Amino acid sequence: MADRKREPAARDVPSRPPTIYDVAAAAGVAASTVSRAFSRPGRVNAATAERIRQVAADLGYRMNPLASALPTGRTSLLALVVSDVTNPVYAEIIRGAEAAAAEAGLVVLLLDAHESDRRERDGLERALPIVEGVILAGTRMSDSAIRMTAKQRPTVVLNRQVADVPSLVQDNALGMRLVVRHLAEHDHRALTYVAGPEASWADGMRWRRLREAAAEAGLRVQRTGPFPPTIAGGQEAATALGPEPPTAVVAYNDQVAIGLMLALQAAGHSVPEEISVVGHDNILPAQLVTPRLTTVAAPLRVQGRDAVNAVVAARAGAPSRTGPGVPLPVRLVVRDSTARRRHPLSARPARTATTDAR
Repeated sequence: MADRKREPAARDVPSRPPTIYDVAAAAGVAASTVSRAFSRPGRVNAATAERIRQVAADLGYRMNPLASALPTGRTSLLALVVSDVTNPVYAEIIRGAEAAAAEAGLVVLLLDAHESDRRERDGLERALPIVEGVILAGTRMSDSAIRMTAKQRPTVVLNRQVADVPSLVQDNALGMRLVVRHLAEHDHRALTYVAGPEASWADGMRWRRLREAAAEAGLRVQRTGPFPPTIAGGQEAATALGPEPPTAVVAYNDQVAIGLMLALQAAGHSVPEEISVVGHDNILPAQLVTPRLTTVAAPLRVQGRDAVNAVVAARAGAPSRTGPGVPLPVRLVVRDSTARRRHPLSARPARTATTDAR
């Protein structure tokens, strides 16, 4: 009679996901051994570890990285911070980082700062207790805030040089020399740089290198901005160029360049016949717009992969390389948005344009 009464009660118990204790009981080992089998398999007998994994698979158990951190102190999580997840430039960086993390048995925790240093700091404060390393891609934080983060977790910075913190940067000097050479060969004598965010280290470096390359080639160069690193920012920049824009424009990134071209064309200007436009990053939309965008191609996926590998090495005890690193190579991808300068500004042909901006 007692057994009959217990059966309905047992059937009434709701189903639940299997726990580490269920796996331990089924495998005949301690829960801590199950934890080590997943997080540090080298410390568990190979046959035992295989039996535990088989039992876990049969039960449908999946290791919770936060739970595994309790006995081991490790979560297998890496924080990847981007300034704006809607910017296509980060897609390849994320892909490269995730691929390298998976190979190392790690998981990427993505944090979107929305171009705000405050949101970036707040997100990191919440993430630091549960991650084992940090990758800052396009960070807007101050150098001191970055160094504080690096003191707490292995940290790598992309596209920015920070003293005492490992950094991976693009070869901005080479990129701008290639741009200036290309435009000079097409008879352009003056360039305008459309700047990106004021807090962007890469923006300041690209402007500096462009000025140096232009001076070496005997070209005049001026700057306008800053503007948001978006298509809308490029459209805003087109208005700032005025009714008689320069014959050649170099934009902070591809999104700005695309927005600039769209606005210039809407105002009746012809790209590249009147105005040549060059971007930076070689994102996928650069190949889809009309005209297709000439741009500096950066090894974005390589950056993400190398950043994760650097964090993994630091976790293993390898000394961090904090000095100026070897710049990652870039190349100029010439498409349809640049052409030979056809008309001096004083002799530009008349045109009709729709100027209603409402």
